[in-house]
Amino acid sequence: MGMRVIGEDVREEFYDLVCAGMPLITAAAAVGVSRGTALSWWQSSIPMWPKNSSKPGGLADTAPTRTIGDPRLADRRRRSLSSEDRSVIAVGLRMELSYGQIGALIGRNKSVVSREVARNRGPDGTYWAPVAHRAAHERRRRPKEFRLIAESRLCRRIEAWMDDGWSPKLIARVLREESPHMIMGRVSHETIYQALYVQTRGSLRKDLYRQLSTKRPHRQARGTGRRGPSPYKEAFKISQRPAEVTDRAVPGHWEGDLIMGPPGTPAVGTLVERSTRFTILLHLPGRHDAESVAAVMIREMGELPEHLRRSLTWDRGTELARYDKIQVELDMPVYFCDPHSPWQRGTNENTNRLLRHWLTKGTDLSRFTAADLRRIAATLNARPRPTLDMRTPAQALDALLSNPAAA
Repeated sequence: MGMRVIGEDVREEFYDLVCAGMPLITAAAAVGVSRGTALSWWQSSIPMWPKNSSKPGGLADTAPTRTIGDPRLADRRRRSLSSEDRSVIAVGLRMELSYGQIGALIGRNKSVVSREVARNRGPDGTYWAPVAHRAAHERRRRPKEFRLIAESRLCRRIEAWMDDGWSPKLIARVLREESPHMIMGRVSHETIYQALYVQTRGSLRKDLYRQLSTKRPHRQARGTGRRGPSPYKEAFKISQRPAEVTDRAVPGHWEGDLIMGPPGTPAVGTLVERSTRFTILLHLPGRHDAESVAAVMIREMGELPEHLRRSLTWDRGTELARYDKIQVELDMPVYFCDPHSPWQRGTNENTNRLLRHWLTKGTDLSRFTAADLRRIAATLNARPRPTLDMRTPAQALDALLSNPAAA
């Protein structure tokens, strides 16, 4: 005797009955299949079922379905898929239609169809409309605990990274790459910001916002004020830089600026290599006039090989008035930004923002020794960067030093 072939319509009817609340064994008898077959169908088709949902055989009532002619459908079309939508998706998949074609049938974008199938198909890869609709309903209605309340261990990791000056965006990126298939092992940067700024959410320390570069306890718009320009009539302008500087194709091009403390106190010079984001800090314990800055810069950059000092771009501050001396001693052209255009040194501006984790605004920078600045620079250069495919600036620079031909 040949094996009985059970049609797709029988299996679909079985899922309809179970998802409507009928016990699994009763549904099996109603469609004329054995208990073992019914159990096998159910176990092979249900997606990741919510923990708080009812078990097969005693399901709660599903949400009321809506018909195509229901006027409420248009109001909710952009919010959730109906059971009819999911039926069309199931049929479209069996007809081997593309996600774009299925989306056109139900009036939704193909990305909606793609996410729906990925979320609600069973372990065997098959998408069953009744089961998908039931799973989506249970997932939507269950109580959802805020991630940074439920995962205390994750909170402690985030706190440790932020204490080292990591931004929420970088933390979210690292967690996503560490746990690509474990949703509970990662959070978005927006979730971290919500835990920081909304005290009723999350288990992060209440003072952790102080580790952000802005140090602000509340979100607010950033200011745009900057100091006025300094005239450099004979200097190279940024428009004269070669194209290789702009596209970061060739290493050895640097951007620089000063991080200032309170008026009348020392400053710290910052130099950032554009292609590797490697940072050098200039210790200026006394004055930060043009002569002092030029002397320290020549000493620090003079230790670099020639192929890693091709140019320097600086803001129009009077502290670099001896740029001619720097050009001669280092055999390196110095370019100056346009007035009121700090964005033309975007790499340096971003680095200075990161350095404010240690060199806090309003702090007397004279308390930082040369050894302190070397330690801060080493810490920043050991931080993975998304722009370097999660390599660190130290690793990127080391590759250039060990292989000069690549530069």
